[in-house]
Amino acid sequence: MERRRIGQTSLVVSDICLGTMTFGSTCDEAEAFRILDRAFDAGIDFLDMAEIYPVPPEKEWMHRTEEIVGRWLKTKPRDAIIIATKFCGPGHGWFVPPVREGYTCVDRHHIRRAIEGSLRRLQTDYVDLYQTHWPDHEFSYQHTLEVLDELVYEGKVRYVGCSNETPWGLMKSLAAAEQAGTVRYESIQNNFSLINRRFEDSLADICRRENVSCLPYSPIGGGVLTGKYCDGQFPKGARFTSYMEKGERQQVMVRRFVNEKSLATTKELCELAGELSITPATLATSWSKQHDFVASTIVGANTLDQLEEILPACDYVLDEQALKRIDEITAKYPYPLG
Repeated sequence: MERRRIGQTSLVVSDICLGTMTFGSTCDEAEAFRILDRAFDAGIDFLDMAEIYPVPPEKEWMHRTEEIVGRWLKTKPRDAIIIATKFCGPGHGWFVPPVREGYTCVDRHHIRRAIEGSLRRLQTDYVDLYQTHWPDHEFSYQHTLEVLDELVYEGKVRYVGCSNETPWGLMKSLAAAEQAGTVRYESIQNNFSLINRRFEDSLADICRRENVSCLPYSPIGGGVLTGKYCDGQFPKGARFTSYMEKGERQQVMVRRFVNEKSLATTKELCELAGELSITPATLATSWSKQHDFVASTIVGANTLDQLEEILPACDYVLDEQALKRIDEITAKYPYPLG
């Protein structure tokens, strides 16, 4: 297991991070403990979650993920685990979260309420990496960063990062931090995969020049890159199968991820994986790790078997010929996710 530094921080983490967003919904606590134990034994020391998890975000089970991880943390030395969690962005935009009655904001009041709740549920007195889950481009970055600076000074948070941020937003935040003399976002957690390479357009360059680390989520494209949705299949129990029965927001996500371009890309990548004698999940995860701006790739597992399928990527390295083939395949179907 390779270890890499996050941004300009002292955090050096496993280059695979375990995402936990289904713990407490489609993955029960017993299975979550098995997944966490196996990941820890394999050398994964970096866990990512959010106050709003598990997904899909429902009021009946919000906060369960942090509660489950908190109980598991009691079975391990706290200093041996790097914990990342996220606080909700604004509730007046594209999504109204079932947290604090949907009136979430990235201001002092809500950030402080959020961190106190997360620390209580995680049964710890500090979080290693605290992240804005989604931005508010109409609100002051300086205000948000000043609050996060206070939390770092108080020892409740070690470092801060952002998620689902734009190139403008990341640069705006870095400028605000420099001007105000506060902590800055050391990481950016965005969707990045073989069916969504938009991060490479401009954010990758910002990360390199400003020494901000990308923590890619959904490296297997929400499961699409495993090939399980090919040929019109929607397997029982699969994420996007269940989303088809949810509201319009989830159905829009299904159409974004499962479409003609994404499936055509996946079919050819699955063929390449077969030639390399690896699984499509190993191919997709290994590719994500092999970028100089990536510190740790976030993988999710709903079952222990799914984690076992991903773990070989810990040590697998794609050679130059394979990387060239991947570029040729993805170039045929540009921007499958739009």
